[in-house]
Amino acid sequence: MYVLSPSGSILFPPSPKPYPHKPPKCSDYAPLFTEPSNFTIHQAKCHHYLSDVHRSATTTTSLKAGAFSSNNKTGTTPRCVVLDIEGTTTPISFVTDVLFPYARDNVRMHLEETYDSDDTKDDIKLLRSQVNEDLQSGVIGAVPIPSDDTGKDAVIDALVANVEGMIKADRKITSLKQLQGHIWRTGFEKNEIKGVVYDDIPQALERWHASGVKVYIYSSGSRLAQRLIFGYTNYGDLRKYLCGFFDTTIGNKKETKSYVQISESLGVDKPSEILFVTDVIQEAEAAKAAGLEVMISVRPGNGPLPENHGFMMINDFTEIPF
Repeated sequence: MYVLSPSGSILFPPSPKPYPHKPPKCSDYAPLFTEPSNFTIHQAKCHHYLSDVHRSATTTTSLKAGAFSSNNKTGTTPRCVVLDIEGTTTPISFVTDVLFPYARDNVRMHLEETYDSDDTKDDIKLLRSQVNEDLQSGVIGAVPIPSDDTGKDAVIDALVANVEGMIKADRKITSLKQLQGHIWRTGFEKNEIKGVVYDDIPQALERWHASGVKVYIYSSGSRLAQRLIFGYTNYGDLRKYLCGFFDTTIGNKKETKSYVQISESLGVDKPSEILFVTDVIQEAEAAKAAGLEVMISVRPGNGPLPENHGFMMINDFTEIPF
């Protein structure tokens, strides 16, 4: 638009480039690593900003027609990417052969050293509630946890027995994941554990971050555990490329309503503006039912997939066409 004086001369020429001159960083429109329940207000602001500005940014890359096999009708780049961890960004073997054994082998020491801390008190409270539920449901391996009056040692003995059973059964429950996160935090801080991601992950995260695509993590592991894995990786701290984390507090990963909650939290116009990448077919189906775009990660060591599942498969993130 030109601004003219009454005589017809040009007072203000048009700006040579639309604002902004480069896509905003995640931190420009949403705080890093906030609780999912606090996402909505921040992401709503981001939603309006992106709707008016970012969609017209020159860095937005169009996908080839038909690049997605599920719901995408426009062929445009998703505004958000939500990533699973185990079998998607990180080898399953790292979780099963490193993280789980570390938590199992150090649970007693951790409880003894931190028994009176606020974090551990909260962990014990959650575990008590879960174990009481397990006992009522007849879960095999559940052991009653005595009251504090019986003494610290008796309580810890019962906690260790329950945690070992939960880990062996690979249970996806918040009480276990929260305690594991606190145990792993000590291991990462002591450099006894280092997070592992596939070689193609850092480049993809950097590419999406530079183009304004927001990236989130959704894992059954606690948000603390997720931050540790990406904060202490073999490629350094990758959290600068991530806008937030979701865990089982938002819902089970195999339930459609969890992905509905995520879509509403991220403030997109429609769920198909979110790409979800996972290696688990049940999670893929639940996300698709919620309207998200979905890709299946095929990595060494991942479980088999059913035939004719209908999802686009990728062997690494370089195959994601944006």
